[in-house]
Amino acid sequence: MHAKDLVKNYWKAINNRDWDRYESLIADDILYQLPQTREQTRGKKACRAFNETYPGEWTLSVVDLLSDGDRVVSKISFVDNGTEQTAISFFELEHGLIKQIVEYWPDPYDPPKRNFDLVEYY
Repeated sequence: MHAKDLVKNYWKAINNRDWDRYESLIADDILYQLPQTREQTRGKKACRAFNETYPGEWTLSVVDLLSDGDRVVSKISFVDNGTEQTAISFFELEHGLIKQIVEYWPDPYDPPKRNFDLVEYY
């Protein structure tokens, strides 16, 4: 699968809440970082829980994708309860899977409270 298609499928799986498909696209030891809130998760279980438990009635759509080899940058539109935000994500791929994601949200926000201990703060 081409790098851009892999990331496109990643966002489609998240938007559709297809968590098994989501897991099939990420590496076992994936690292997901959000520098703005200083949150990060490591591994499939933590990344799935992080995304699966994000509160609200949200949807997302891919606005743009750029790729260079095993690196992809995506711009998405994220809509939650009528409020739209943009996210820019940098993906590193390895062996046909997503190995690392660093995601930036331009609008300031506090992370939602969740009841699990799989998020690290740095």
